[in-house]
This record gives sequence, structure tokens and C-alpha cells, in this order.
Amino acid sequence: MSTVLLLVRHATNDFVGRAIAGRAPGVHLNEEGKRQAHGLAERLGTIPIAAIYTSPLERTRETAEPLAARLNITPRALDKLHEIDCGDWTGKTFPELDREREWQLWVAQRTQARPPGGESIIEVQRRAVDAIAQLRAEHEGETVVLVSHGDVIKAALAHFLRISLDDLETFDIAPASVSAIQAGVDWAQVKLVNETGALPATCR
Repeated sequence: MSTVLLLVRHATNDFVGRAIAGRAPGVHLNEEGKRQAHGLAERLGTIPIAAIYTSPLERTRETAEPLAARLNITPRALDKLHEIDCGDWTGKTFPELDREREWQLWVAQRTQARPPGGESIIEVQRRAVDAIAQLRAEHEGETVVLVSHGDVIKAALAHFLRISLDDLETFDIAPASVSAIQAGVDWAQVKLVNETGALPATCR
């Protein structure tokens, strides 16, 4: 038997496209994000989902809430789904970051960089893949939702697609998008990447 893991990026907030929210507390969905979260509930609400997991941050919990209410499921926070610890970059705007050499290296060659005082992308990938392995084993034969963050999801997908972590800028994970992995005991297959509409039957 296999497990279907639906990887959902949190919906939009005021930091998206403007600055690094990182693990800063108090970052909530804006009005567009709330609409996206309700749209996500419509898209996924007919799928037999067994459990919903989120990162510890407010924006992932708020993204999960409409779907959880529709399915009568209580979301559970999982530290392994946490946003990258961006260290000293937390709260900085992209124009500010563009002036920093380490940020330029992070964008171009991520495995060779680390946010000052933060976490490497290799560490992020390791914990994201561990989370998927853990939940696959706990939910064999079921479908589960994991609400996390863009680069965390990218790092997990890169592992299963055998893409270098230096190439994460070559594909997008949009707010409120769904990616899907089907995984068995000793195999895994990426079924979907960055879907913002209705999910195909293979992911149900």
C-alpha cells in the first residue's frame, strides 16, 4: 500500500514577493490569502483526507483552517515542516537582500550558502524528507495534507525528482499551490507540482 502526501504552500500574506518573513511570529494571511485558503478547501474538500499537518507558523495554520473545518479534522503542527530559519535575513526586503553577497550566492548556488545565523538548505531538505517518510509510515494507504513553505516544499520535491538544491529557482511553488507525492515503503513518485486548480484523479 502507498500513501499520497499533498504538499501545500501557505496562502498569500503581505510579505510574499516583498520581504523575508522567515520564522517571524505574527505573520497572518491577508484578504487575498484568506480567499485562497477557502479556495483550497473547495479544491481538496471532496478528497478522503485522513490528516492535516502544518508548520508551527500562523500562516500555515490559517491556510489549513477552512479545509480542516470542512473535513472536521484538527490540524497538527509538525516542526519538521517549519519555515527555513532565515536568521539575520528575517524581515529584510528583497532590495535590501540584493545588496548582500551571501544572498546572491543563496539565489545562484544555494548549497554553498547559509542565511547568517540561520539554517542551510541541506538541513531543510533533510528534515522535510524525514517528515514525508514519517507520515508515509503513519498513514499507510491514506491521503494526508502537509501545509508548509515554498522552499521547504521545493527542497523535498528536489530530493524525489533528483534535482540539485542549487536549481530550486528553476521552478515555482505558488501560494496555496498543491504538489503531490505518492510513496510506498521503498519507492516514491512525484505526481504533481505547483497545481493551483483542480487536482487530477491520480492525486485523490
